[in-house]
Amino acid sequence: MSARVGAAPALRAVARSEVAVVTFLAFVSVLMAFGIDAALPAFDELRRDFGLDALGLSPAITGTPYFVGMAIGQLIFGVLADRFGRRPIMMAGLSVYALGALGAASADGLEVLLAGRFVWGIGAAAPAVLRMAIARDLYSGERMARVVSLVTAVFLIGPILVPFIGESILLTGSWRAVFAVAIALAVVALVWAFAFGETLAPELRQPLRLRPISRAFAAVMTTRVTLWTIIAQAFFSAAFFIWLGSAQPVIDRIYGRGAQFTLLFGLSGLGMAIALLVNNRLIARFGVRPMAIRAAWVFVVAGLAGLVVALAWGGVPPLWAWFAWAVVANAMTMIMTPMCAALALGPMADQAGMAGAVLGLGQLGTGSLLAALVDARIGETVTPMLVGATGFGIAGLGALMWSGRGDPTPSHA
Repeated sequence: MSARVGAAPALRAVARSEVAVVTFLAFVSVLMAFGIDAALPAFDELRRDFGLDALGLSPAITGTPYFVGMAIGQLIFGVLADRFGRRPIMMAGLSVYALGALGAASADGLEVLLAGRFVWGIGAAAPAVLRMAIARDLYSGERMARVVSLVTAVFLIGPILVPFIGESILLTGSWRAVFAVAIALAVVALVWAFAFGETLAPELRQPLRLRPISRAFAAVMTTRVTLWTIIAQAFFSAAFFIWLGSAQPVIDRIYGRGAQFTLLFGLSGLGMAIALLVNNRLIARFGVRPMAIRAAWVFVVAGLAGLVVALAWGGVPPLWAWFAWAVVANAMTMIMTPMCAALALGPMADQAGMAGAVLGLGQLGTGSLLAALVDARIGETVTPMLVGATGFGIAGLGALMWSGRGDPTPSHA
């Protein structure tokens, strides 16, 4: 393993204020989420234009290849970014993003649409993994956690505003116009990424050879705090993906409030953003790990309380009660994201790209797979949603607590 694991960031060639860093990383994060959130209001049009009902498919299938592409792409871009630097790989990913959005926007058949969404997701993987690596290049420890918290809080403007933007576009255009906006945003991000500059110091770049790559992967797998924090984050991500995949059908079919979905989705995003801003102050006072543990406990307690209420109402509690649980659970999940990233990437200086890639793979790949197992069981009640999310929360809490045991350095060091 490299002796530079845990080394302090070394590159300071380009002067960047913290505001400039947060703004750039937040923008590329919103761009990443645009491919998910903007498509939600267009589900009815996608269902009609591609005959999904006749095929027995849900419009949510259009999101699956996007997530799969992101999961695969993060490993690719993470490795390449450790070798060639952050800026060229970010720009390459944004170019793939635009090409995928173009393919999806011009699709005439379902197969082409899904292929375009897959390529789109691969491109979205670049900002997904590199936002964490760039933050680790420039900051460390509690400051990194605060910066990532701010980035994530701004990023959560996406779930609040993007569905409304999508609905506004649909008033005068079609779902193709919604997808076309993603292309324009990618062009803006490309120019911005070029101006933002490189953040990975030359001496920290890794050779693009199998042995250094496998060594970096081994460092991730054998660093207790990194590995078990990634596992914890995968479980908490799975809990959030249950909401992301099932919120619309639950609100529509179980509660009969489909017309209010965009509003409720936005309110949930607002709750997550507020929680992150508050947590940013608490991190400075109590530290990253104590706050992560407390957030995990709040998630578990809220889940158990919500489950008791749901069972008392025969699996269909009042909408306000279910939504209150969802707001608290989602807020805690979002709080966990930057803190888990800081804990996992903290010991990984020259392996930050690989660590970020594995973290992203756990969040998207493992998280979406676990969530899909729960989503398939949600029918006439919200009980499966609460059981699944709470179970994942308990597993995530256990993994997080285990990650803090012993020396956080690689076991083979």
